[in-house]
Amino acid sequence: MGPKILTVDDSKTIRLIIAKAFKSFDCEVLEASNGVEGLAIASKEKPDIIILDLTMPIMDGYETLTKLKSDPELKGIPVIMLTAEAGRENVLRIAKQGVRDYLVKPFKEDVIIDRVGRVIDLKPKGSTPIKAKRFDDPLTILVVDDKPAICEQIRAGITDTPWTVIGRAQSGEAVDFCSQTLPDVILISLSLPDGAGFTLFQMLRASAKTKSVPVFGLCVKTTVDEQTRAQQMGFNGVVTKPMDMDDLKAKVARSLSLDTSYKYFQQKNGVLLVTLPSTFGTNVANEVTTHLRAKLSEAVDAGLDKVIFDLSALKTADITLIKLGLDFMTLCDELSLKQRMIGSSVVSQECKKYEETKDWSFVSTFNEAQAVLCGKELIAA
Repeated sequence: MGPKILTVDDSKTIRLIIAKAFKSFDCEVLEASNGVEGLAIASKEKPDIIILDLTMPIMDGYETLTKLKSDPELKGIPVIMLTAEAGRENVLRIAKQGVRDYLVKPFKEDVIIDRVGRVIDLKPKGSTPIKAKRFDDPLTILVVDDKPAICEQIRAGITDTPWTVIGRAQSGEAVDFCSQTLPDVILISLSLPDGAGFTLFQMLRASAKTKSVPVFGLCVKTTVDEQTRAQQMGFNGVVTKPMDMDDLKAKVARSLSLDTSYKYFQQKNGVLLVTLPSTFGTNVANEVTTHLRAKLSEAVDAGLDKVIFDLSALKTADITLIKLGLDFMTLCDELSLKQRMIGSSVVSQECKKYEETKDWSFVSTFNEAQAVLCGKELIAA
């Protein structure tokens, strides 16, 4: 069960409005019709937040608040006060008692959700446990940039994925879109007029609905001040222009913890096959390294004892490949897995230039590697 929300109000209508507002969230809404009931429920249930009406019979909100703050077990519970008056004296009187926030009646559902979401972690029902997404699952990326060419560039750069790019030129348009459809990732131009990109980020983080959505800043590489400000404010990262699409896709994958292992690991004919693509580089190396130990361990757990590392698509070798290869061989030794590599003689020779202490001999095909692993050479060894 998620967090507990206690609403204390003599109006059944208000209690129904609040209960309805949080119906789609993973939380429990408790109700009390006056301060005495509210204190009893708070003492028993220890709610995560209390929404307290100021004007009630039997015990009003101010007295209830005073008693809450004087109880050592309850004084730490954040309180949002509901009042029909917004006068300065009334607000100051409430503030002196340490309320977290206040709302003036009448109010809309999205306002109470927003205020409560600033204090406790609200998650939509059904969002836990979250099914892990794969890199090839559909995603919605919201791009907030007043230059249409940027959206088109991103669309063109991710045509190899099922991801959708939605472009909005202004902050208000982006907020309206998020209120209707929750994007998976948001990219915001840091060069929007009057610092609108940074203001939008603050609005997104203040909203219960969007506060967990990864947000990246878009800016020119030389705008150091904008990048520093974005990092200090808590952006998930910065994407610099001109954009490296492979880097963008890698950042999106990391921010959403997308499973990319299927691109490199598969079981084939009783062997775990690890395949590196021709586009091998730092991003691919990081993805493979992230999954390597887990996938090798899964293979052992599934009863496999052979692994083939396919580098045949690569034409050259650098230190990134060497490090990955050494990690692969070390883990295979650690897990007692028999391993073989597929690759060209050119790559083999280049590997030996970097590292002389390991056997970088390659075979040419999967069938040849499998034959070696199952043949007399291995058995004799």
